[in-house]
Amino acid sequence: MSQDAGAQSSTVDVSVPSVARMYDYYLGGKDNYAVDRAACEELNKVVPSTRVLAVNNRRFLQRVVRWLAREQGIRQFIDHGSGLPTQDNVHQVAQRVDPDSRVVYIDNDPIVLAHGRALLEENQNTAVIQADMRDTDGIMGHPEVERLIDFDQPVAALFVSVLHCIPDADDPAGLIRRVADRLAPGSFLVVCQLVSEDQATRDFVTEFMRVSTQGQWGRVRTAAELAAFLEGLDVVEPGLVEVSTWKPDGDVGPKQRTMEWIEYGGVARKQ
Repeated sequence: MSQDAGAQSSTVDVSVPSVARMYDYYLGGKDNYAVDRAACEELNKVVPSTRVLAVNNRRFLQRVVRWLAREQGIRQFIDHGSGLPTQDNVHQVAQRVDPDSRVVYIDNDPIVLAHGRALLEENQNTAVIQADMRDTDGIMGHPEVERLIDFDQPVAALFVSVLHCIPDADDPAGLIRRVADRLAPGSFLVVCQLVSEDQATRDFVTEFMRVSTQGQWGRVRTAAELAAFLEGLDVVEPGLVEVSTWKPDGDVGPKQRTMEWIEYGGVARKQ
């Protein structure tokens, strides 16, 4: 999920925490290193709800993909900043509804590329590409994207827990607009990011992650700032919410004991 405006590297740097590997650690995965675990434990001292937040975010991703496939008939998905594979990935949820569903994963972390390609070796309807998610033209012109995605038909573009990795200077709202402009009417954009209404929390986490990841970070934002990213799109019910409350399967998810920050988002439709 970390973003690098320069050339994509194939080398895994185990001396610097990776957002993708930190997320993997919070989800109980094994594809992380001591430096990632140390950063998570330090972060937990100020924002102790982060592990539960990560689990709820993953469950939101699974619910929203299932809803898009079952209820809206979407058969094409582009997952920006996909992170490391875990259980019930986007292609598994979508292809359970329709085996012909097509999914492209995008991430610039080389470990994601390696694990993703191993997972998808025999799945012809799915691909993983190493790219900067801000490079809309490069992504949409990539041979694997051209092979799998028909932009004359509706597409779901996913930006799940990645917009906080994009600095304001790189215009995350502009990224959403660029992607939306390339999609057919009836397409959907799924967005969520870390938000807090507490200035001290926003400042601490933003600076901690910026320093820890050597600049591979954007900013913790407010709910209003995320809402502004979707200007011109129709946000579907229940709107932008704390993600565990978006069309929940029931009262079965873990509860955040503290709410110093939340994962906040929802789904918007292009008319």
